Amino acid sequence: MSLASVRAFFAQHAPDIEILETSGSSATVALAAEAFGVEPARIAKTLSLRLGERVVLLVTRGDARLDNKKTKAAFGTKPRMLDLEEVAAITGHPVGGVCPFGLLNPLQVYCDVSLKAFGEVVPAAGSTQSAVRISPERMVALTGAQWVDVCQEAATLPAEDAIIEPA
Repeated sequence: MSLASVRAFFAQHAPDIEILETSGSSATVALAAEAFGVEPARIAKTLSLRLGERVVLLVTRGDARLDNKKTKAAFGTKPRMLDLEEVAAITGHPVGGVCPFGLLNPLQVYCDVSLKAFGEVVPAAGSTQSAVRISPERMVALTGAQWVDVCQEAATLPAEDAIIEPA
């Protein structure tokens, strides 16, 4: 069902974007990076957060960690991660396949500025075996996301177009 809602989203809003599927799991940053042939930083991981009474999605680069001070400053409160059942019930996507596309319920989406280091990122596509390749700017445009600066600074940023071949 979740992959189907993402397919419907792209059919309506961006029919040129192809959903990539893999036979193995891509449920973690490391597995997704291996499955789709990119370094972990290019995996656009989507976090489901509760901010007081509201739920939002935050998309960050795969190797990013939240900065508590920046996050509280940006959102006005300390976020809490949703539990597994809440994630599926609210987004319509399973953990490991959560993305800002084809959501069960409309949610505000935020993208961390760390994604701007790349011309293309690879977010999940509604299942633990699917993803898309998309520019961060297009992801923001398609989802109505807002840019935020909530992650710790990366120690080193990879080259703009560095690709790791799948094993």
